Amino acid sequence: MDMELIRENIECEQLLTENFCDTVVKSEYVIPDTHPDVNQVLMLDAKPSIVSKEMMQDKILVEGEVKYTVIYLADEEEGTGIYSTNYIGKFSNYVDVPGAEHKMMCDCDSYIEHMECSIVNERKVAIEGIIKLKAEVFKNYDFKVIKDITGSQDIQMLKNPTTMDKIVGTVSGDLVAKSHIQIPMDNPQVGDVLKCDVKVHKKETKIMEEKISVSAGVLVSLLYRAKDSKDIIYIEDDVDVNKELELKDVNPMMDSYSSFKVDAMEFNVREDDLGENRIVDVEAIVKSNTKVMYKEEMDIIEDAYSPYELMNMDRKDYQVNVMHGHSDCKSIVKGAIELSNRPKVSKIIMCCGEACITDKKIVEDKVIVEGVLNVEVLYKTFDEEKYVYTVNEEIPFNYGVDIPGCKIDMQCIAKMSLENLEASIELDNIEIKALVDIYARVNYSTHKELLVDIVPVEGEIPKKNASLTIYVVQHGDTIWKIAKKYRTTIESLVELNEIEDANLVKVGDKLIIPGRAII
Repeated sequence: MDMELIRENIECEQLLTENFCDTVVKSEYVIPDTHPDVNQVLMLDAKPSIVSKEMMQDKILVEGEVKYTVIYLADEEEGTGIYSTNYIGKFSNYVDVPGAEHKMMCDCDSYIEHMECSIVNERKVAIEGIIKLKAEVFKNYDFKVIKDITGSQDIQMLKNPTTMDKIVGTVSGDLVAKSHIQIPMDNPQVGDVLKCDVKVHKKETKIMEEKISVSAGVLVSLLYRAKDSKDIIYIEDDVDVNKELELKDVNPMMDSYSSFKVDAMEFNVREDDLGENRIVDVEAIVKSNTKVMYKEEMDIIEDAYSPYELMNMDRKDYQVNVMHGHSDCKSIVKGAIELSNRPKVSKIIMCCGEACITDKKIVEDKVIVEGVLNVEVLYKTFDEEKYVYTVNEEIPFNYGVDIPGCKIDMQCIAKMSLENLEASIELDNIEIKALVDIYARVNYSTHKELLVDIVPVEGEIPKKNASLTIYVVQHGDTIWKIAKKYRTTIESLVELNEIEDANLVKVGDKLIIPGRAII
């Protein structure tokens, strides 16, 4: 029977490198004709998103847009109260990634490092800031190795157990969140929506047989100005979303990593049964992306030979990625905003913010992640003229994510998201308390020489001695090496020399090597 090679396909990815770049945005925007003049800018909400990315040699072209919401205090001569207006700006920049190539995979992210809004004149505002772009480039490996040889009883194989990180697949899903906000009767009617925001938290992924369950909480926040009044009201609603996605060959023993982002959002204010504007319907689409991987235990053929036939072994050296470990944890971040020389707080209206990573490093057995919490608080004051005021603060923090066994020469990826944010009045300060979700994954690269092909070669096998040979075991010898050298089998050596454990041969041991004669 002819020899048949059983091959195994190996697919894995390796983090080639990551890099950052700062993108400066600067634009001026005109206040719409439907809005009164600007007296004071209260808040600027800026949300960047990646629109497209293009891999090039040694760099990535990243294009995106920023959605701005400017909340301002109107000029008393033009109108009373707080107003908001929305703008969309664009940005693009190159992120240098040495070694990047056109067909490689990449992940890009963007977040606000600094952004401020100033008044140019009563009908125009200027927005200026820095958007930090982050790019991670992955090199994919897809190759076949020989897992087994069938069809010939003469082939001798040396197999060693090894572990390979394999990617099962990636699956995406759209989760639709619907919020039906009913404004309580003790609150005024909705006059004008100043800001409607959607954030994803409480993210969870479960792997089942052939399926993946993704779920999350979608926090809907609504800031509105009361009808026929300058009063400002803030309301939240938390909606749970979940979905089951099919992915072939997955099971609960595998690992996964999921990312969630808000892809679209719209809201509509309508009247209730009494004809009052007390119902706000919000619908958002949250996109999930889940990658599933696992460690496969494989018996890789390290070497092979035939006692009766010459064969050429084709080996290749591959640089493969090994996921050492990953962990998801939560950190409580606290800080205080001092109100010296600022209006005193009568009541906190709303508190919003973002958390971002500023640096990360691997130390023994953990990943140290450094970040900053950017917080902005809108509050009512005791001042009749400036009855609302905003303060903002950057609160630095760091947290150690435990990943046992990781070392400083390994690579790591870290992600961060804000789960919860609270503000309270303590004496003359505003106390901030936040819950931040931190994910860290540690990888390293290693070289593995794998057998990729075996081809019979024409030629005669050297004849064995007619008599027995006595061989003295040398340093570095194994039963396999000795059997291959003399073109016999391990079974013959073990049986002839009455060896109890084929893995234990000592330097100086004398072994009988069988010749052509059958003993």
